[in-house]
Amino acid sequence: MEPTIGTPALWVGFIAFVLVMLALDLGVFHRKDHVISVREAAIWSAIWVGISLLFAAGMWAFASPTHGIEFLTGYVIEKSLSIDNIFVFVIIFQRMKIPAELQHRVLYWGVLGAIVLRAIMIVAGAAMLANFHWLIYLFGVFLLYTGIKIFLDWRKERDGVVPDAEHDTESMIMRFTKRFVRTTPELDGHNFFTVQNGVRLATPLLLTLVLVELSDVVFALDSIPAIFSVTLDPFIVFTSNIFAIMGLRSLYFLLGPMLEKFHYLKVGLSIVLGFVGLKMLVGDLVKDHLWAGGIPSWLSLAVIALILGVSIAYSIRHAAASDQSRPRG
Repeated sequence: MEPTIGTPALWVGFIAFVLVMLALDLGVFHRKDHVISVREAAIWSAIWVGISLLFAAGMWAFASPTHGIEFLTGYVIEKSLSIDNIFVFVIIFQRMKIPAELQHRVLYWGVLGAIVLRAIMIVAGAAMLANFHWLIYLFGVFLLYTGIKIFLDWRKERDGVVPDAEHDTESMIMRFTKRFVRTTPELDGHNFFTVQNGVRLATPLLLTLVLVELSDVVFALDSIPAIFSVTLDPFIVFTSNIFAIMGLRSLYFLLGPMLEKFHYLKVGLSIVLGFVGLKMLVGDLVKDHLWAGGIPSWLSLAVIALILGVSIAYSIRHAAASDQSRPRG
């Protein structure tokens, strides 16, 4: 495994930047609970994408073009897979009956927890791959399986078959949490805990946060191995993950109301996971026998961008055709 480009100073600087942005987010820009408008979400999404592109440019200029492309590829993979998170977040907020003005607070603390959990998973994954290279084949098989599963689930949804597995899992998590934490069905503003008759109780907001946090862990099991197919550098894997996560809240409020229009996006995501899984499985073979140095990062980025672009374009075309076919009046 090649030495990481992440020096201690870069790690400390990046983590400090993330903490400052989180403090500004809740302490300055979102001190008051309010419904996030599409315009506000679009502005913040553009800000986070812009910062991420600047970071990629910095990687390109101060490390190497290859590192810049690896970061950008990882970021695109993570950003696209995070849309699956948004589907689940919409369902969780609906089932828990969380008002729109409180959803940002839940996602804020969910992102903070996700940063810590993903940092642990990335460090552990990098260490495992550095010492046991054969694990990369297990990651590849897992990603292929996940891609096939996402496609089959999409076909069931298309045919009107909605599995109850996710709802059953949520119910199990809720029952498990309530066994250890006293709860109340009533909200108390934006508080995660309230006091009733001298007893400290968890509000539905805390239970929602638990569901959001655990759902992110599940999605991280897909996205983190996928980025390891691009690079084994922990700093690039971590930074591409965190930039995508930091922009997840604004993406949720931007795309949440129109998710049904991206009908074929899950098909694109399943193909992307299949591609990166196959890349993991044949990477060594390509490097040793077919292509010196292996599949280049720019080619991976181009393939992934093409797959996502086609799936999004086809989704928009399908949505437009569906709108025209609906009876008017």
